Amino acid sequence: MLDEVKEVITAPVEVARAMGITLKQLFRKPITNQFPDEPAQVYPRFRGRHVLKRYENGLERCIGCALCAAACPTECIYVEAAENTDEDRHSPGERYAKVYDINMLRCIFCGYCAEACPTEAIVLEHDFTLAEYDRWDAVYNKERLLEPNNPEYLVVRNDEVFVKAETWSSK
Repeated sequence: MLDEVKEVITAPVEVARAMGITLKQLFRKPITNQFPDEPAQVYPRFRGRHVLKRYENGLERCIGCALCAAACPTECIYVEAAENTDEDRHSPGERYAKVYDINMLRCIFCGYCAEACPTEAIVLEHDFTLAEYDRWDAVYNKERLLEPNNPEYLVVRNDEVFVKAETWSSK
């Protein structure tokens, strides 16, 4: 009986505290990013869309070693290598990646592929807009990965300047 009386007394107090927090937040300016009209800020170490890089002379960095596919925990990367010839040269080495596919639906963006690559051919850039209408469009082929990717809607934040933000523990 005593517990029920205590609950009847404390319940309105807790509701009033919760409503007080709600009213306090009601008069603060909202923090909203108007994406895609305003650029979104991402941190420098954010891992997003995969990109295959090229050398300055236009040759592909990927040599078809498939170390990225071996390092991938979800097995979302498929690499098929072929031999370079003097007439048809794709990379500076003896081999190149004839087929390079990444299933972005399976990828967990761990970055193991970029760490395993000896030529730094695959990197995870800052682009996070990866939505597709069809499942098969989420399988990125080599041509799509080689496209330069410089979206206008992203700004990389400056990590040099630390801005102390108010958190729940600092209130």
